[in-house]
Amino acid sequence: MNDLNSVYRLDGAKLAVLANRFGGICRKMGNTLLRTGRSGVLNRAKDFSCCIVTEGCQLLAAEESLPIHVLSGPDIMARSMLDQHPVVRRGDVFLHNSPYHGCSHPADHSLLMPVIDDHGNHQFTVLVKAHQADIGNSLPTTYHATAIDVYEEGALIFPAVKVAEDYRVNDDIVRMCRMRIRVPDQWHGDFLAMLGAAFIGERELLKLGREMGWAHLKQFTAQWFDYSETRMIEAVGRMPMGTGEATSRHDPIPGTPPEGIEIRSKVTVSPKQGSIRVDLRDNPDAMRSGLNVSEACTRTAAMIAVFNSIDPTVPKNAGSFRRIYIDLKEGGVVGVPQHPTSCSAATTNLADRVQNATMLALADIGQGIGMGEIGPVLPPSVAVVSGTDPRTDLPFVNQLFLGHTGGAGTPSEDAWMTMLHGGNGGMCFIDSVELDEIYTPILVKGRRLLADSEGAGKFRGAPAIEVEFGPDNCRMQAAFVADGNENPPQGAHDGGSAAPSDQYHIKKDGERERLPQSSQVWIEDGERLLSVAAGGGGYGSPAERDPKRVLEDVREGIVSRDRAAKVYRVVITSDLQIDWAETRQLRG
Repeated sequence: MNDLNSVYRLDGAKLAVLANRFGGICRKMGNTLLRTGRSGVLNRAKDFSCCIVTEGCQLLAAEESLPIHVLSGPDIMARSMLDQHPVVRRGDVFLHNSPYHGCSHPADHSLLMPVIDDHGNHQFTVLVKAHQADIGNSLPTTYHATAIDVYEEGALIFPAVKVAEDYRVNDDIVRMCRMRIRVPDQWHGDFLAMLGAAFIGERELLKLGREMGWAHLKQFTAQWFDYSETRMIEAVGRMPMGTGEATSRHDPIPGTPPEGIEIRSKVTVSPKQGSIRVDLRDNPDAMRSGLNVSEACTRTAAMIAVFNSIDPTVPKNAGSFRRIYIDLKEGGVVGVPQHPTSCSAATTNLADRVQNATMLALADIGQGIGMGEIGPVLPPSVAVVSGTDPRTDLPFVNQLFLGHTGGAGTPSEDAWMTMLHGGNGGMCFIDSVELDEIYTPILVKGRRLLADSEGAGKFRGAPAIEVEFGPDNCRMQAAFVADGNENPPQGAHDGGSAAPSDQYHIKKDGERERLPQSSQVWIEDGERLLSVAAGGGGYGSPAERDPKRVLEDVREGIVSRDRAAKVYRVVITSDLQIDWAETRQLRG
């Protein structure tokens, strides 16, 4: 390796160029999925990720991917692929969705394709991960939160199963999926889109390796990881030293304790060592529920919280990950689950609570790090809807992304409005109402932000969003797993909590029936669902918020004049100006 260092040592400019070349390949793969995916989950919501892993199973590049999909998981999945298939050849593709072997949850079908050079050497692995509208669960949803185990969940589990050899698809696997999945043509279209993305990733990496030389790329990988680790050490070195501890509580649903599920995170920041340790062992055992979090998502949720608290320009790859140590519990509700534990909703509900507890623990260490809690997920506005489309007499199943805010206040800025949830990181798109109504037999009556629902703070959280919709000339089944009715997002450093979430079934006569948070409900033609998705917690005292920002929020309808005075201690006149004299008096 010393000879390689002297021959192929790269300067900063070459490092930057190659880093962008690898990132560009990920973006090409993602663009293929967005433009060719069949389901709205892919071609409208963009709920997918593409990344590149080294032959040593280390994450190298994952541009424009969802954090919960890629920070941890691709590394474990690639190792699983090689464990099951020690000899890989050009043109091999493996279908993987096992949460017991590194996948995030069963709904995230993933294709892994080893990149083999012209001499038969394994150089990289490309990974394409795409959330599915339907995976053959016993209920028409990919978030079966009340499943007592994987058997009741019902998904087909593929632990790195070879689905293509010499670029030819194994039709036996495809037939299995088509027989099990309710919308076989839609799934098959998404599968072909994923396959195309993997082929493009492999083609581009082979082209890059032939252009630059594989030894050159190996040297880049080693240097890029070392550079990323150095950047991480510097970033942690600027953080306050100490240990913080915090909890975040998920609301109770069937199969969980009546008080809900409390997730505890203990974080130790060691600036001199340039390292952060997150201890998640003091948490409950796995439950007879689909809320259990896979190892990949548990690790990723903790890492998201860490990266939310440091310089955002630090690369997210195996190099910077060297400075993050995560202690997990074997068989925990968050940790390392064992088969047949159900991890159906592993990417969302409790994973977000892991992230929130870790961010609050970081905030507990000192000012300037951590965040308020990001809003909880899976209200009716992001339900999986299914039924028979009266326009075609064909079944439909799709997850909607009609509206979710969720962003939390940070130490230096207001919330990212369309965060969606912690693991998403704002990467998914919010659906176009018009496109959803074209492709799915629904009508959307309204979508609006709710005033005075934000987590108040020096830097505020996002407001809640209300969405009302229902079926159009048909019956529709909707499945969702809402959180935050009883435990809305908390603030940090005297920041306020956000308003809670809620969900209702509006009958034909206008009567509102409050729905359980975990629901699989039929909505008849002429009826509607009303979804209130919580925003996020604030950061810092609301009385320290810049009055000009308060004025802007009042003008935008996010905060009322009354709340501005009572909570933020800023007096706004009837013609929407700041009364500076009254404000100074209120703030004392």
